[in-house]
Formats: sequence, structure tokens, C-alpha cells
Amino acid sequence: MAEEIPTIDTLLLEARDAFSKEFDSYADIAVAAPGRVNLIGEHTDYNDGFVMPMALPLVTVIVGRKIGGDISTIVTTNPDADNPKKATIEMPNQNALVRTIEHSGPKWNLYVKGIIANYHGPCPPAFQAVIHSSVPTGGGLSSSAAIEVATYTFLDALTGGNRNESLIEKALACQKAEHQYAGMPCGIMDQFISVMGKEGNALLIDCRNLTSELIPLDDPNIVILVTNSNVKHELSGSEYPTRRRHCQEAALLLKKVSLRDANQCDIEYLKSLEANETLIKRARHVISEIQRTSLGAQALREKDYKKFGQLMVESHMSLRDDFDVSCPELDSLVSLALEVEGVLGTRMTGGGFGGCTVTLVYLHAVENVIENIQKNFNGNATFYICKASKGAHIIQIS
Repeated sequence: MAEEIPTIDTLLLEARDAFSKEFDSYADIAVAAPGRVNLIGEHTDYNDGFVMPMALPLVTVIVGRKIGGDISTIVTTNPDADNPKKATIEMPNQNALVRTIEHSGPKWNLYVKGIIANYHGPCPPAFQAVIHSSVPTGGGLSSSAAIEVATYTFLDALTGGNRNESLIEKALACQKAEHQYAGMPCGIMDQFISVMGKEGNALLIDCRNLTSELIPLDDPNIVILVTNSNVKHELSGSEYPTRRRHCQEAALLLKKVSLRDANQCDIEYLKSLEANETLIKRARHVISEIQRTSLGAQALREKDYKKFGQLMVESHMSLRDDFDVSCPELDSLVSLALEVEGVLGTRMTGGGFGGCTVTLVYLHAVENVIENIQKNFNGNATFYICKASKGAHIIQIS
């Protein structure tokens, strides 16, 4: 049985209740920002390639209010977050040219600190806030970007924002915060989709030119099933930076700015150089995945869901065999989903080493997929039946 995804209204009520209990006061500001699932285009963003995520109905809500003084207090309700669940931040001086904030405290609060340090609007005042989320942590659904973008949106609501700032600039500021404060050299995809997601659409993002195109994904007979293996991963460990370095080394051998500029012939050239087999495999995945993402966007434009599903399966095999970021649990979830009639395609999604799979499936078959996995998967999977949802926004509350 799929998890019931709480509505934003439900999360808002829970967050405001938690705020009242914690601060003995009422929150008068509320914002939301979604997690995301990447439909196709994995580990291509930091290679200047194409990605195609969609915003999820799983969101992070932040409620709060402005206070006097220079100390902000933030509470997270996430039971999986690092302790302590309550943290304080000494806010930057209003006249400071550069906002410097210590890189200390629980990891969840580092995202908040990074956003304050990189916020482009007026210097924010002190505040009290509660972070409440339905985005699972460690599942590859970008709970980190949801916190970052929600925090940025909260600061906009708190200060009135920067009217001249574009959505791209907001996303880039959030990405910079993750680089600086979480130590995660992520690409731009997660922040982009959390800021720019639109209901009923995926988003094709050109990570080199920072341009995007809405791709309709609103067929009522088609749903996206996100299956969480509940195998946790930690991308700021060695695996993600190592994959990124492999890609850079392959591009250097090819005398390319990035693997975005390479093609299938370049794989043969790497072989002629007797390059390290690992570099050849990494390059082969990225080059083919960029092509698959472009083809996938065209398939969705034409509502050719069978073609898109085939590309998803090819993507998983490439991530498994050439990029080495899958794991037995994810491979099992993919195999079990493909056994069910009505499944169009499925693949691992996110950075890898655990987390989730994403499955394109006819609505009438989705419960059969869940049943088959629950019966045969050697683990404790959870399921979310999703439609493409909207990006970050300020919630009007009375």
C-alpha cells in the first residue's frame, strides 16, 4: 500500500501547532518548497548536460515570525535529523558587507546557515521558525534542496525579497549554500526544480546554459511511482566526488570542456589511448545519458510513454554497469517492477548507493506493482504515488 502524502494544508497546520508549542506564540509567515524526483538524466548535471526532474507533492514547510535581537532559533520536526533538533544562529550584522556565519551545529541547520549567508535580498532580521517536511531524508528525493529553497523563500517572505532577482539567481544561491556549508559539490538540478517546478510538467534543464523547458506530464492515466528502498546513502562521502573527478579526468583526456561536448566516437578514442577502464565507463554513461535525456524529452512531448519507459530502463542499466552507483536493493526494485504488466519503465533515481527508484506506470497497474514488490522485495520499501507538482511558494495564512 502506498504512503498517504499529506497535503500542504495538513503540513501547515502541524507546523503551526509545533511552532505554538515551542515558542508560545503564533507563526505569521509560511512557505513551502518541494523535493524532486529525476525522471532521467542522472549524474549529467555536473557534466553540463541535460536533466529532467519533476517537483514532488512531498514538500518542506517552514513557518515562523520575525523577532527582535540578533539570535534566530530554528526547530526541526524531522525525527531522522541530526541532534540537536533545536539550534540558534547569530544573524549577520545589518551593515556587514559580507555575511559570515560559523560552519557549526547539526547538519540540517547548516543548510539554513548557508542560505542566510548567500541570501541576495535585504539582510534578514532575527526570527523563530519550525521546519516540517514530508520529504524523506537519504532517499535521493532532494530533502536538502527542499530545505534550502524553503529557507530562501522564507527569507523572501520575511524581508520582502529582492524584486530584481530571477528564479535562476535564487537557485544558484541555494546551490552555492550547499557547496559551502554542506560540503556537497552538487549540480544545479535539485535547486532548479524546487524553485521552478510547475504542476503537470517535468522540467528539461540545460545545465550548461541554465535554460529550462516545461515538458507536459499530465496524462491522467499515467502516474509516477516513487519507491524508497530505505537504504540510506550519504553523497558528501567519497563516492560522489570520486565520480565527479572521474568525469573531469575523462573530459581532460578528450581535451573537452566537459563530457557534454563528447560523443560516442570519443569513447573509441579513449580506448585507443588505453585509458583507464573506469574512466571509459564513466564517460560512456554520461555521454549516452545526455542523449537519452534529450530523446526522453521528445518522447514525452509526443506522449510516447513506451519510448520514454525504454529509455528509463536503459538509463538504469548504464548507471548500474558503467557508473557503478546502483546497489542490489535498487536493482531488485527495478526487476520486480518490470515483471508487472502496465509498467512502462523504471530506474534508480538520485545519486545512488540506495535511495529510490522511479517508475512510469499506468494508473490501473500501480497497485499491482506495489503488491509484487511487497511480496518479493527483501527489504522494507515504501511507496509514493505522485503527479508533477508546483515549486516553491509563499503560503498566505490568516
